[in-house]
Amino acid sequence: MSVHFGELAKKVGADGAISGEEVLALRREAWPDGRISQSEAEAIFALNHQLQSRSAEWVDFFVEALGEYVINQRAPKGYVDSENGHWLMSQIDADGELGSMAELELLVRVFERAQNVPVALKDYALRQVEKAVLEGTGPTRDGGRLEAGNVNATEAKLLRRAIFAPASERPAAVGPNEAEMLFRLKDATLDADNAPEWKTLFVQGIANYLQGYSNANAQISRERAAELQAFMNDTHSSVGGFLGRMMDAAPNAFGVVFGRKVEALSRDEQVAEAHEVTSDEREWVAAKIEADGKVDAYEQALLDFLAED
Repeated sequence: MSVHFGELAKKVGADGAISGEEVLALRREAWPDGRISQSEAEAIFALNHQLQSRSAEWVDFFVEALGEYVINQRAPKGYVDSENGHWLMSQIDADGELGSMAELELLVRVFERAQNVPVALKDYALRQVEKAVLEGTGPTRDGGRLEAGNVNATEAKLLRRAIFAPASERPAAVGPNEAEMLFRLKDATLDADNAPEWKTLFVQGIANYLQGYSNANAQISRERAAELQAFMNDTHSSVGGFLGRMMDAAPNAFGVVFGRKVEALSRDEQVAEAHEVTSDEREWVAAKIEADGKVDAYEQALLDFLAED
């Protein structure tokens, strides 16, 4: 971090507010080469904690700069490593709260832009989003507001973004931890003044968990991505050796190429198979519905949807 950037960050936040011109100055100082250093990233977080009001220009800069640092500053790009994941969690936790305007938006955007993130960050993000929806108050980046004790349209939109993000628990589909969260939120806000969008999301989310198809290969680990990138960048690597290692790791991977018959389901068959609710899934949803001895309006809507489908 340049001395000038550190001094500038302290100066612009001294009065607890930041103007569009000051944001532009920070952007020019921190981003001349398209990279954000750790010291600059930490200075940006510190400034955000210092601000009493946050403009749209500031939030845009905060999310873009820190998202770039967390996701793309280390190879392979697009994969958040464990160190950066823990760094992000510690920075958000530094002041003891998750700011709805900037930090919450950053957390969700990381999951929308990254190819994959560590499990610890997935679990952390799910807890933070659930807490924000239940207890959070204040403006959000899209012009809405968080309200405590209910699920409004803005919060339903936030939940939808989080659980269907590419780097979420189950990309393009709802995972088991996310389904559990949806039921907890439903139970906690059952008698609250909720938006219609929340019931729609609850029904669609749980139905997706029970019947949705998710490509198991949609997410690969950062370590595997690094291995593949290293191979692609190594002009001295033996293609034959690489294919041999792939065959050892996945004997059926090249069956078609080498003339062997591979007994594998087509994508349409996999989708159809995933659509069938298994006995374990039926037991899970039945236990959730029977937990309080009654079927509420949200659960009835879910049962009606499954029956019609």
